[in-house]
Amino acid sequence: MVKPHPLKGPNRFKLGVFSANADGGLAITDVSERWRARWDDNLNAVGIADRAGLEFFLPIARWKGFGGKNRVREWSFETFTWAAGLASATERIGLFMTVHVPIVHPLYAAKALATVDHISKGRAGLNLVCGWNPQEFAMFGVALGEKGYVQAAEWVEIIERAYSSNEPFDFKGEYYDLKGVVSRPASVQVPRPVTMNAAFGGPGRDFAAQHCDYLFSTFTDIEDGRRHVADIRERSAKVGREVGIYTVCHVVCRETQKEAEDYYTRYAVTEADHAAVDAHMAGKKEFSNSHDKNSYDLYRQRFAGGAGSFPLVGTPEKIVEDMVRISAEGYAGAALTFVNYTYELPFFCDRVLPLMRQAGLRVS
Repeated sequence: MVKPHPLKGPNRFKLGVFSANADGGLAITDVSERWRARWDDNLNAVGIADRAGLEFFLPIARWKGFGGKNRVREWSFETFTWAAGLASATERIGLFMTVHVPIVHPLYAAKALATVDHISKGRAGLNLVCGWNPQEFAMFGVALGEKGYVQAAEWVEIIERAYSSNEPFDFKGEYYDLKGVVSRPASVQVPRPVTMNAAFGGPGRDFAAQHCDYLFSTFTDIEDGRRHVADIRERSAKVGREVGIYTVCHVVCRETQKEAEDYYTRYAVTEADHAAVDAHMAGKKEFSNSHDKNSYDLYRQRFAGGAGSFPLVGTPEKIVEDMVRISAEGYAGAALTFVNYTYELPFFCDRVLPLMRQAGLRVS
């Protein structure tokens, strides 16, 4: 009997590791200990997270970096093969693949996703993104479309039908015209592996409400998070579904508050890769709808520190206090990033997880 996916487990506030497949993770910095994302680095990090009982390991999908001194995120592992490799080296943790819908055919995705689900014995997950960076899409000869989520809805339908149909079927939509579709094996999870999306705008959130199990949302302040939760719940209720709501945070956890804040200033201000920060913020501001518009003016340090995500900076006690507040706003968990996952995850797991259990956020 296949166990439920880790994201369906008992912990009230679930935790994952985000962006370890890419150079720098989410930090755009020049510090010497910055994440290099070599294969052995990923194996070490996922092993730490798996043994500690974290629920998921989530990659970004990047094809072109943001330049700067370190050519930030130009080095990144492709996520289907990355997840397959990690699946054979882990036992409990959920392993996601992040896919740009317009540049990956749904039948290829169906076959690759099912393969990882079999290797992992039902721990696979799919993070659906429609993309925002026209320079990346130009590498594939694909233009960014205005109706990306219409295409994504067809894409998901094709995969679900391919898994459930006993006979070949034809599909004709606005984006796909397919004949005699079949894909075996189907995924271990039924009707498909768990899905997530990180849409911020209305069309994306409507898509997630109809087709995804989980949605990630950023916020500028913790109290600001409740309006996003309310919006997502309302959209989901209209289509008779419930969607788990998660967020993304970058973490600096140290013995003292001063030590944590000093390091955050060093890596995300003093030694930030400023050219890459400028390029990343400019591209996001023009083409992406993933953040409140005022965040670009107010929180440059957050973009250097973790791609505009919320900072959890301080002692283990302070970080748990913040996560209690995030949970109280309605979030079911968070994907976490660090400057160096291998160096920082052990301290986080050893010191923060027991305090989360004491606070009622986790039972394991």
